Amino acid sequence: MATDATSKPRTATLHRMVMDEHVCPYGLKARDLLRRQGYAVDDRWLTTREQVEAFKAEHGVKTTPQVFIDGQRIGGYEDLRAHFGKPVPDPDATSYTPVAALFGMTLLMALAASTAAFGTPFTGQALAWFIAFSMAVLALLKLQNVERFATMFLNYDLLARRWVPYSYVYPFAEGLAGILMIAGVATWLSVPLALFIGTVGAVSVFKAVYIDKRTLKCACVGGASKVPLGFVSLTENLMMIGMAVWMGLAEFGLLGTGAHGM
Repeated sequence: MATDATSKPRTATLHRMVMDEHVCPYGLKARDLLRRQGYAVDDRWLTTREQVEAFKAEHGVKTTPQVFIDGQRIGGYEDLRAHFGKPVPDPDATSYTPVAALFGMTLLMALAASTAAFGTPFTGQALAWFIAFSMAVLALLKLQNVERFATMFLNYDLLARRWVPYSYVYPFAEGLAGILMIAGVATWLSVPLALFIGTVGAVSVFKAVYIDKRTLKCACVGGASKVPLGFVSLTENLMMIGMAVWMGLAEFGLLGTGAHGM
């Protein structure tokens, strides 16, 4: 439908913090959303702490930014999203997005490395690198806050609950095994290490989820994870076991094809 050139454009008033030391990111998001929805924005800056506090007191609100449309207060950025019928993220909601992003990226890394090394992404080595890259990145996420990871890990890991230091050792062991497997060196260390932590982890997850029927969060992508314990963590551990077995068989020449074959 054509827009009447004489019609008055829709206008929204946005009050947001814009100070020398701080520009509110939610204010920028709200302005962008309004513009994408076709609104002309009356962008009013709150440039001092005194102005912010006075505005909040005047309108009886606790936070900024605040959006007004047709004289009606809509609220902050998330309220504005809801007003336009857009999904509002729930910070406490279960989500597999971090896991999907991680495995998707490590898969692409493995395919890229295989292409660079062998001229094709479709090699057995690409599969091995995918698992090893995944182990290294998973360890990296845990190592960002080892204390928080250990706390979550102690909820279900059988060995860690008997010997608490294992909850701190685990991410370092996983990372070391992954790096050694990427390099293809020290198989004598990486294979038993991955086999051990993978087996203990798989048994622990299986018991907690499928036998004890407990509802827990998975520590596999770090201590702030909203991923439920179960399939993802079990897959992580089974991947380590499979990688260790494969590399062990290759080390003793028991595989029919080399590491670069399919």
